[in-house]
Order: sequence, then C-alpha cells, then structure tokens
Amino acid sequence: MTSSTSAAAPLPGTPQLDAAGTRYQPGNCNIGPAEIARRRQAGHVGLLVTIIVLGVLILANAPPIIRLLIALPAAGAAAGYLQAGLKFCAGFGSRGIFNFGELGQTEPVADVAARARDRARANQIFLGSLGIGIAFGVVAALLPL
Repeated sequence: MTSSTSAAAPLPGTPQLDAAGTRYQPGNCNIGPAEIARRRQAGHVGLLVTIIVLGVLILANAPPIIRLLIALPAAGAAAGYLQAGLKFCAGFGSRGIFNFGELGQTEPVADVAARARDRARANQIFLGSLGIGIAFGVVAALLPL
C-alpha cells in the first residue's frame, strides 16, 4: 500500500488514516478514535451492569445457578473492552466494513482476503468475550454466599 500526501479525500474503500496515523489493517485494526471510545464506553456500561446485577443477586440470596446470569453482561463488557483494546470492531469485521472517521461513517473492505481476516478476528473477539463472560458467571456461581 502506498500513502499519499495529497489533501484530497480518500476514495471509498481506500485505507484511511486517523489523526494518530493509524490505518485500516485487515484482521488487526478497523476502527479509529471515535469508534474506539464508543466501545470503551460500552465496556464501562457492561461492567457497571455486571456489578449491579451481581449485587442484586447476592442481596436476594439467589441460588448459584441463577448467579450464572452475570455471564451475559460480563461478556458484553468484555466485548467492549476487547474491541477498544484491539482497535477492532467485531461487528464491522463480520460485515466487511471499517471506520476511521466520524461515528456512523463506514467504508467497505474491497479485498476478499482482507474480509476473511476481519471475519476471523471478529470470531476471536466473540469467543473471547463469551469465554470471559462464562468465567465470570462460574466465579459468581461458586462464591460461597
């Protein structure tokens, strides 16, 4: 790939640079600062929901099997944090798009091989989030309460 010093806007489907000079990298980086912040915020919200749900379940003396329910918000929190940390949106990766501009503005990934790498990374994030959520649920179920 070559980069241009021209001030012209990039053509659709052309890798873009964000303010930090980050570029779309198949299977590695498909979101810029605004999208990263959005996913980090989703992680914060998911973590807060996880803590609240766990607190309610503990106060209600919920049986261990019911405490497994925190796996859902914990997986959501993990998904947000993983995507922010990896600078990669799993949803975008599975749909074959990327965004380094303003929220809501996406560009298609034109290369078939790049889309395949993006889908593979999206699946890794999904499975990682699921694993983290299940681990939190199991820990909550095993708490001696």
